[in-house]
Amino acid sequence: MDLPSPRIRHSLLPLSWLYGLGVSVRNKLFDVKMLKQHKFDIPIICVGNITVGGTGKTPHIEYLVGLLSARYKVAVLSRGYKRKSKGFKIVEVSSKPHEVGDEPLQIKQKFPHTLVVVDKKRRNAIEKIRSMDVKERPEVILMDDGFQHRNVTPSLSILLVDSNRPVYEDKLLPAGNLREPLKEKDRAAMVIVTKCSRDMQPIDFRIYENGLDLFPYQDLYFTTFDYGNITPVFPDLQSESLDPDDLRKKHVFLVTGIASPQPLVEKLELKTYNLYPKFFPDHHFFKAEDIEEIEHEMKLLDVDDDDKIIITTEKDAMRFRDLPFLNEEFKKNLYYIPVEVLFLEKKDKESFNKKINKHVRSYQANSRLSKK
Repeated sequence: MDLPSPRIRHSLLPLSWLYGLGVSVRNKLFDVKMLKQHKFDIPIICVGNITVGGTGKTPHIEYLVGLLSARYKVAVLSRGYKRKSKGFKIVEVSSKPHEVGDEPLQIKQKFPHTLVVVDKKRRNAIEKIRSMDVKERPEVILMDDGFQHRNVTPSLSILLVDSNRPVYEDKLLPAGNLREPLKEKDRAAMVIVTKCSRDMQPIDFRIYENGLDLFPYQDLYFTTFDYGNITPVFPDLQSESLDPDDLRKKHVFLVTGIASPQPLVEKLELKTYNLYPKFFPDHHFFKAEDIEEIEHEMKLLDVDDDDKIIITTEKDAMRFRDLPFLNEEFKKNLYYIPVEVLFLEKKDKESFNKKINKHVRSYQANSRLSKK
């Protein structure tokens, strides 16, 4: 398998040097404790990255919720990117994506008994969570996209890196996609290479291992996405899900507003010869003219309407459901594909699960002892 190389904007390298200087100074001030970090007596697991663009944080947060919620009361803390509201807000199943953000709403609807909150100021949110009644108070907090939010010291940091853009070959913004210098990966206890191809060979694993050059205290894992059945976005109008193999004779209009749609494109290309991708920016709030353009392109295709289908992502489905101007025909044709995290190696899944559970258990025990 040929491993990809990130595209570098070489003319912007001088600006990357200035950006890196500023980021390094900020991190150094935290390292020497000139800028204050706040530590809490509750396990706080941070899932983040050091690049812009999608690395699969939401599916990995969902994996952790599923892993931990059987034993503990779990809370998910997110910024709620691109929401129109401000401050601390508890996400409800009935919340709207413009109020809380599409990803927090997706998590809440998938795990309705899990506390999901949004707040740009993570410390403020954690303090409010800790002040809840003891019967409702979470025992574990999962902090989404908090790797750069150094005002809070997590008990464990998990760093995600996209296999399609190796961070060890990337450059700092704006020439590349790195938010921080590569050495800042050392703050993570675990590093997960995401969106991997299922046909990775032993030499490919070694290339990533050598490129990342992790310390002995850091664990390295490799994950991919497992795609579920194609599910109606509006089940009241269309109740039947489709098996991916049902797409063979379909003309599929793929509509996404995510950072990295390529893995989904590759998945669908294996299932249909007739794929028409249409990409919008990450977290895009669809407008009436966007829908009109999609409908126009569908009408231009001279095949039976029953052979046409619109597919989107689970995250985009949150925003589509909130659109008041969708007609019934569009809704009937609109489906999404749920994704979940799959470890490439069974032993890695067992190791990861064991270490996460052990961390939460031991951190809670140490916190209780320190209070005595």
